[in-house]
Amino acid sequence: MKHYLSNRTMEIPVQPDSSDLFSDLEGAVMEKFGSDEVPIRFAVTASQSDRWQCEVGVLDGAAATDRIFRFKERAYEDASDFNVVMLVPTGIGAEIGGHAGDAAPAATLISNVCDAMITHPNVLNASDLIQIPNNAFYVEGSIITKMLMGTDRLLPTRSNRILVLIQSHEDRLFTEATINAVNAARAYYGLNIAGVVLVDPSFRMISDFSPSGAATGEILGIEHIFSILDARIGEFDAVAISSVIEVPPALHEDYYSHQGAIINPWGGVEAMLTHAISVKYSLPAAHSPMFESREVADLDVGVVDPRMAAEIISLTFFQSVLRGLHDSPRIFPEDHHTDRGIGAENISCLVIPDQCLGLPVLAALQQGITVITVRENANLMRNDLSALPWRPGQLIEVQNYWEAAGVLASLKAGLDPYTMRRPIEKVNAPFISNMRSTGVAMNGAHGGRSCA
Repeated sequence: MKHYLSNRTMEIPVQPDSSDLFSDLEGAVMEKFGSDEVPIRFAVTASQSDRWQCEVGVLDGAAATDRIFRFKERAYEDASDFNVVMLVPTGIGAEIGGHAGDAAPAATLISNVCDAMITHPNVLNASDLIQIPNNAFYVEGSIITKMLMGTDRLLPTRSNRILVLIQSHEDRLFTEATINAVNAARAYYGLNIAGVVLVDPSFRMISDFSPSGAATGEILGIEHIFSILDARIGEFDAVAISSVIEVPPALHEDYYSHQGAIINPWGGVEAMLTHAISVKYSLPAAHSPMFESREVADLDVGVVDPRMAAEIISLTFFQSVLRGLHDSPRIFPEDHHTDRGIGAENISCLVIPDQCLGLPVLAALQQGITVITVRENANLMRNDLSALPWRPGQLIEVQNYWEAAGVLASLKAGLDPYTMRRPIEKVNAPFISNMRSTGVAMNGAHGGRSCA
């Protein structure tokens, strides 16, 4: 059966304080789809109090797969470890992490103030460069979402059997360079490669931009990927893919010459592909682009912005993908009734760029997980997160990742971060009537507070 992966823009009515928020969202989204269309990615690009402008990745022609809006509330918080999720959504032009692994220093900083950090390829991948902190989990974004939603757990592993899919390029230079990259990683990292498969060239990834300006795209012939995976189920634990992403020829040079002013055009459609694979197969997946031609590979773009320099020095962009998947955690469905590994109850905090709203933030809201938003990490999203119905003190706004690390260190130590600032808020005894306390209110109506 043919499958088609695309991005849809829609406006939906919403009540953020609904007691059944995810069922409401699923109903509103599914009204826009046919019976054979499956949402695999969801983001809110702009929001008002009762209506949200959304972008949804849609897999057309798909059999039923795990529903991305399925939610299981955690019964408790396990505070024995202080575990943090750090996300920088792909394709939204994030000032930090929107190019080629340039959020990695921030991730290393965050990892030093927590017991375990869960993050995704967009934060750490830098073509042939990657630094994964010892306490970090490299996890595909949709799997992190499902973990926060309470429907999946992450189980650490020593190594994965990696199945490598390489698009059959019309210029054998790029196919052979990618195979050489696999062999180099195998010799250097000791990777367990479950096989290398050439993918039919009719599989196509086409970059585009949504009305919000975010990078997105469409994928044709994704059934070729599914058929390869279906035929080898049980033989591999993770999927690494290298394929061409079609972008307008002039965009290559424009992207590198505009010093970060243009959104990275490759990441959005890559996220759509890996989300589809991870949602359908519950396996780690990551992708790297191939050059379209020698002319593109040989472009003279001079000295570029440091955030994208890792791409300029690479031919295949594949080493970070292979190394990241080497020990990416296994995915264990929550309905297997185990408390092994990391689940929603083990997460203490989510760190995310300001104004980003999607299932991870909404899951944290519903699970009672503290959320830290970083204002300095500007991006295209237009959402006032403080308008959501947070519990008192659950949303903390900071200026930068230095402050985020300080807040995390305070929370890990069991301290109210606001006691580090001056003036310090005064606690007053409330008026007591009929021996009944009215309570002490130190936070805003929605619990959002700023450390700035």
